[in-house]
Amino acid sequence: METLESVQREGRERLNPSVTNPSWLVLRKRREIFKNWIARVDGGPLDVLDVGGRIQPYRPLLDGRCRRYVSVDVRPTPLVNVVARGEQLPFANAKFDLVICSQVLEYVPEPSVVIGEIYRVLKPGGCVLLSAPAIFPRDSDLDTWRFLPESLRILLSSFHSVEVAAEGSSVSGLFRTMCIFLSSLARPAFVRYALKFSVIPILNLVAAAWDSSVRRTNDQFAANLSAFARK
Repeated sequence: METLESVQREGRERLNPSVTNPSWLVLRKRREIFKNWIARVDGGPLDVLDVGGRIQPYRPLLDGRCRRYVSVDVRPTPLVNVVARGEQLPFANAKFDLVICSQVLEYVPEPSVVIGEIYRVLKPGGCVLLSAPAIFPRDSDLDTWRFLPESLRILLSSFHSVEVAAEGSSVSGLFRTMCIFLSSLARPAFVRYALKFSVIPILNLVAAAWDSSVRRTNDQFAANLSAFARK
């Protein structure tokens, strides 16, 4: 079983990634998007459910607004309150003000069932924050789906208000893919270590500078998507 220290460290790196992280470009953009959307969640204190909450990286963004924070995951960690599948959430109807579901839908056989369960446990007016990959190499043997903006809108069509945002431009998507490609192929370990502290930061910073230097950016090659919906 993972230790509390290890999952907290992983969560911190997800929320505030180092520039040596191959996913730095999308992770920092997701933090910005989630922070802005959380500010639009009405009321408080909030009852929050984290579906896939193994490491709970976005919990700090709530900044003391929680009355209750419940995490559900199929993998037990010291941060997981309930071991369960997203397709069968063990909660009554209309119990939560906010549901977070980040990087989960790509692993489940039927994403629509998970979304249906999230809708069920949300209170009227409650919100869901989710993220999912659009362009990304196969992450594990359980990896099943990739998503486009319209597919997320279809999945969330039962909600009365839906917004989808790209976690970066096509430039970010291309450079992030290059970083992942280099990291996955680097062998032996010392080569991977050298890339992490040389080439990867350079690619990340070049992409960030390129993005900030143009007024309008294309997001057709965005690597990841975020979505915000209100019941």
